Amino acid sequence: MRLRQVHNSSRRSLQSSKPRTTNSLDRTEHHVSDEKLFHKVSVRTDSDIVKNNMAITNYMRIGQCDSAQGLFDSLSRRSSVTWNAMISGYLSNNRFELAHKMFDKMPERDLVTWNVMLSGYVKNGNLGAARVLFDQMPERDIVSWNSLLSGYAQNGYVDEAKMIFDRMPQKNSISWNGLLAAYVQNGRIEDAHRLFESKADWAVVSWNCLMGGYVRKKRFVDARRIFDRMVLRDEVSWNTMISAHAQCGELVEAQKLFDASPKRDVFTWTAMVSGYVQNGMLDEAKKIFDEMPEKNSVSWNAMIAGYTQRNMMDMARALFEAMPCPNISSWNTMITGYAQNGEIALARHLFNQMPRRDSISWAAMIAGYAQSAQSEEALNLFVDMKRDGERINRSTFTCVLSTCADIAALELGTQLHGRAFKAGFESGCFVGNALLAMYCKCGSIDEAYDVFEDITDKDVVSWNTILAGYARHGFGKKALNIFDSMKVAGVKPDEVTMVGVLSACSHTGLVDTGSDYFYSMTRDYGITANAKHYTCMIDLLGRAGRLNDAKNLMKNMPFEPDAATWGALLGASRIYGDTELGEKAAQIIFQMEPENAGMYVLLSNLYAASGRWGDVRRMRLKMRDTGVKKVPGYSWIEAQNKIHTFSVGDELHPQRERIYAFLEELDLRMKKEGFVSSTKLVLHDVEEEEKEHMLKHHSEKLAVAFGILTIPAGRPIRVIKNLRVCADCHTAIKYISKIVGRVVILRDSHRFHHFSDGLCSCGDYW
Repeated sequence: MRLRQVHNSSRRSLQSSKPRTTNSLDRTEHHVSDEKLFHKVSVRTDSDIVKNNMAITNYMRIGQCDSAQGLFDSLSRRSSVTWNAMISGYLSNNRFELAHKMFDKMPERDLVTWNVMLSGYVKNGNLGAARVLFDQMPERDIVSWNSLLSGYAQNGYVDEAKMIFDRMPQKNSISWNGLLAAYVQNGRIEDAHRLFESKADWAVVSWNCLMGGYVRKKRFVDARRIFDRMVLRDEVSWNTMISAHAQCGELVEAQKLFDASPKRDVFTWTAMVSGYVQNGMLDEAKKIFDEMPEKNSVSWNAMIAGYTQRNMMDMARALFEAMPCPNISSWNTMITGYAQNGEIALARHLFNQMPRRDSISWAAMIAGYAQSAQSEEALNLFVDMKRDGERINRSTFTCVLSTCADIAALELGTQLHGRAFKAGFESGCFVGNALLAMYCKCGSIDEAYDVFEDITDKDVVSWNTILAGYARHGFGKKALNIFDSMKVAGVKPDEVTMVGVLSACSHTGLVDTGSDYFYSMTRDYGITANAKHYTCMIDLLGRAGRLNDAKNLMKNMPFEPDAATWGALLGASRIYGDTELGEKAAQIIFQMEPENAGMYVLLSNLYAASGRWGDVRRMRLKMRDTGVKKVPGYSWIEAQNKIHTFSVGDELHPQRERIYAFLEELDLRMKKEGFVSSTKLVLHDVEEEEKEHMLKHHSEKLAVAFGILTIPAGRPIRVIKNLRVCADCHTAIKYISKIVGRVVILRDSHRFHHFSDGLCSCGDYW
């Protein structure tokens, strides 16, 4: 009773609080109105979420990650799509940590979320994280499996890709094509073939993939067999096969396919143009080019390249100027063409006109200057390249390092070494070998060996370079130790290796050792001696005074000796004063190379040493009558990142007065130590005092004096000479090194001389 009273009281109280009484119809209308309101709010909210998701995606697409994050943080409602948009956006912008944090914070992940994260890591090459994530996935679909397979395949992990393929619970065409492409791209064409034959229903793109793999391997017969088996072919099929026949020089067959192709696009026509160009058939290439209904930049560039390769620069220039929209490749082709043809001024003119340059443009121009013996221009342009902010690639590093080596610009070369190290190029063969050669040619053989040790995968060029470096520096025994290490490392010596070995023996006077290597080359290494090997042996025997042995070896050569071989005999004749043999050798050289000025000078030196001044004058007249000009001697030295060049009796250097005064002081001090000028080397019949004065101002002496005055104590003085150092300068620099207490490293056209404390590394055997 009490409960009923409370209930009734409560009901009356509620009824009295209502403004009016509603019947059942009113209640129904009110309920429907609430549902409509809820539906409108829900639709509006869903619409806002979609709009916000699109905004987040757009922010991420243009790299505005902070704006996307700000919008995400401001949202009161988020769907799984919202979270996925943030995760994929961070991954596409290489913000792995932020993507992973977002992934970890996500309240509820779906399969799409896992696949987004997995795909992001795969696309950015982070396979370790991708595999960890894949193993953690609560469920996987075919997209998950294909993502991981694709990651392994694209990064060259073919065996891992195959393991994933074999484990897949189901496969689709993407799976099959992913593994097929992995095999083809990594050169495993037999595995690709076996996979292909294990399945019948391949699409055209798969046939094209396998056929392209055979073409890249230059297995054109197998490629054609695939082509002939194809039931359906598209333009790619025809174009691939046309290019294949063109590459192997089968232009008739390529033309037949071209004529038979049911549909030709611009690539079909370009394949024919390129084929004719590659085989030097420019008239046929131009005919096809002129008939093309449509041309692209590749078509134009192929034709331009054909003309530049044949040195037909006028034709190339005409096409270049007619090209509607020349791209950067077109400009680079023209610059390279002019540079390789020695027209460096025209190359530079085009280079200056370029609307945009890339690393290839700079490298082509730098290489052009280097090949034209304009080393300083090459280095100046390299400095401009750095100032312009252009990325330096391996090719540019190699070219500039070679230029530094040519002019012994060690300071700049060392700076380049630092940049190569930061770029990660140092340990590879391509740049590593260039660094190695630079240090060898700049006289820093210890630094060269350090570079050699740091090259991870040494090839035969690496071993040959360090071996030849030690040989040229006069460290013959170290060179032979390198040779022994090379054999232990399992690297097979080649012809260049044996030239280095024989040169090492020649520079060090190891006659018996050199002879043993020479006569065992064929037996031990399968190398047949060529002209360079014989020249080294004749030089080795001649320097040791065994002129008869040298003559007999030359007589028994299996081919006619060349000018270099006779030159080695002439050099030995000069050392030992055998005028008759020297005259005979010189006479033959003059017939072979009538403009070889060096041989005239060698013979003149031989006459002068014998006091035959009439013959010296006769040589001078003969040179004048035949138009042969003696190559002027130059020496240069690098100081404070600048190359200073000197000639004999130089009057142009801004510090000439200071240099000459210092040389006079050195001359007095040397004479007190017992130095006597080698006046017999002067090819003029003048008084001894005048001869002495002429010798005093040779270019290498001027360079050494400038180095002593300029380069801080404790650092070696490195001088380069374009000709052989003369005996007088060689003796003088030995005295100078002792008097001033400096190390002098002199590189002449034949070898290095390390002077220290009155001695030379060559042991006066040069």
